[in-house]
Amino acid sequence: MQKDFDRWNEVKKTISLRSDIDAVQFQEREAWWCAYGLNVGSEEDGKGPSWQRPVLIVRKFNASIFLTVPLSSKVKPSNRFYFVIKCPDGITRSVIISQIKLIDVRRLQERLFKIDSAVFAKIKKEIRQIFT
Repeated sequence: MQKDFDRWNEVKKTISLRSDIDAVQFQEREAWWCAYGLNVGSEEDGKGPSWQRPVLIVRKFNASIFLTVPLSSKVKPSNRFYFVIKCPDGITRSVIISQIKLIDVRRLQERLFKIDSAVFAKIKKEIRQIFT
């Protein structure tokens, strides 16, 4: 499948010029719709005209950048890089821990929900394990 990087680049230019970022307040454990983008090879892509996908904020470094993992509706219980969770909105999703990524606040679109602290602790434990 041919990817339309030129169109994504135009969307990315608009995202880069976003001026309301001071109004975007985010915290660890929150899931957001994020303009994730059109990426290379096996890297996770966003979907739709704005290349969005839900992401989970794992670590907030400051008001502008954070570490995130994408969420997927594809449940792969036998894949150690897909950590399955039941989200507060009632949907079962996978946290794709192998696709951890640093993101700028300009990409955040809409807050979805906040993950339970006990579930979040398990997710962080799984993330740590892939680096050991």
